[in-house]
Amino acid sequence: MQHWELLVFFFIIAFVYASVGFGGGSSYLAILALYAIPFQEMKLIALICNIVVVTGGTLVFLRNRQINWKKILPSIITSIPMAFLGARLKLKEDVFFIVLGCSLIIASILLWIKMKNIKTVSKPHILKDAGLGGLIGFLSGMVGIGGGIFLSPLLNLSGWDTSKKIAATASLFILVNSIAGIAGQLSGLSVELNYTRITLLVVAVLAGGQLGSWLSAVKFDLLVVRRMTALLVLVAGIEVLVKHMHLFS
Repeated sequence: MQHWELLVFFFIIAFVYASVGFGGGSSYLAILALYAIPFQEMKLIALICNIVVVTGGTLVFLRNRQINWKKILPSIITSIPMAFLGARLKLKEDVFFIVLGCSLIIASILLWIKMKNIKTVSKPHILKDAGLGGLIGFLSGMVGIGGGIFLSPLLNLSGWDTSKKIAATASLFILVNSIAGIAGQLSGLSVELNYTRITLLVVAVLAGGQLGSWLSAVKFDLLVVRRMTALLVLVAGIEVLVKHMHLFS
């Protein structure tokens, strides 16, 4: 496998994110975008790593009954088919990277915003939640991001629910959209995958995520992690756009 340092990067990202309850999908994609890896494979790797990291957290949220099914179902119902369709969409490589670069920059802005402590929970808005879920799901399928990086800050800003309920919602949202995105990609995949690279990166994420969960004594400041991630994602987004803006020249 080329670029063995990717294993270290993925391990560290999973370790830190698992300790604060994040998935890390945007950071995996941001790192991969800086390397000469086929973009179809990039999306697949990011989505698989998303599943590896968020599955455990989602199960914990389910056991603790932190997921409000009545409120989350409209977003989930629309996001799953839209994520599948987004993954099925045939994009040229330059177009994909332009969309990815813009998405990473938007995500960095949302990550930088400090999450507020919600005291008054807003009432459910079925159409609004369904529309938001479908839009983020489609974007997630196109670029290979689970969508939680967009959904969580937007729900927080709207006072959708408590921080724990939003975290639980985002975790489940990432999981189902990542599965739908992978299904969409595999149903129309036309390139040969590097299974060795995919397997090694998934193992690195699994090891880092498990270690981060076990070492509960290690505490990271959530705001610091979010803003460090925002800077990483911003730099990667700008780098991607600079490399591929010749599309519009």
